[in-house]
Amino acid sequence: MNAAVVRAFDAPPSYSTFADPVPQPGESLVEVTAAGLHPIVKALAAGTHYGSTGELPFVPGVDGAGRLEDGTRVFFGAGRSPFGTFAERSLAPGWMCLPLPAELDDATAAAIANPGMSSWVALTGRAKFTAGESVLILGATGVAGKMSVQIARRLGARRIIAAGRNPQALELLQSLGADQTISLEQDHAALVAAFRREYAEAGIDVVLDYLWGQPAESLLEAIAQRGQRPKSPRVRYIQIGSAAGSDIALPAATLRSSGLELLGSGMGSASLPQIVQALAEFFQAAAQQPFHFQVKTAPLKEIEKFWNIPEQGTRLVFQP
Repeated sequence: MNAAVVRAFDAPPSYSTFADPVPQPGESLVEVTAAGLHPIVKALAAGTHYGSTGELPFVPGVDGAGRLEDGTRVFFGAGRSPFGTFAERSLAPGWMCLPLPAELDDATAAAIANPGMSSWVALTGRAKFTAGESVLILGATGVAGKMSVQIARRLGARRIIAAGRNPQALELLQSLGADQTISLEQDHAALVAAFRREYAEAGIDVVLDYLWGQPAESLLEAIAQRGQRPKSPRVRYIQIGSAAGSDIALPAATLRSSGLELLGSGMGSASLPQIVQALAEFFQAAAQQPFHFQVKTAPLKEIEKFWNIPEQGTRLVFQP
């Protein structure tokens, strides 16, 4: 079959032939129709993600849309290495093969599932979010961040604070449901003051963090309210991504002086039933009322041409 193939961790995948996958018991063969180029796909292809096996060659891609042998349209997650979703055919374990609502086309489903699932799982599964709570999103101007603003609003957030670097995107977020925006393009002291003001005045119940690094340090410093009674007795800080850095400095006093609870959200921290339930709920929500989301499609044979192009607010989807 034709596929994108990773043969070296320091080079883009190349379009070539690859062995056809043969399903084992509990697996389904899927004719792939669309697969999204998510940040996790690039990280795995570079060998830098914690889920990387370090084995070469392999087909990249973690999820996609396609059709089963009986013609059923499904969203599926790639199961067994080396068969990813950037190919004409792939494999899906039974637990990660969900029928798609008729209202969602294949390219849209492949584009929105990963960014949508990241915040839906984080809110409903990890934070145990309830309607009426406030949410602060670090990295809200990215593709997943924009989706998380809409999801938090759809789930009934009382107040949504969106923090990001792109000024134009911050303006857009207000139309998508953000009540307040905070620019990350300011010095450390000013940024801490902005976070602290929001925390003190309105309270923060849940943080969705797509960045980590310096922005996380600034927010955590703001949450450590020395000599003051915390506005929010519990702050569930959900770590999702590390676009701004993989490490932070975390003073012990930050944990002792606040209601901070640090949690991760991803494969390994969120359970498989949580992920499946979140996906099913998210797809139904998207079918009933579409989310604002930009999708660009490209033929899989042009994988090398598009691999390193920045997203710029649009999720790229490859079609075999």
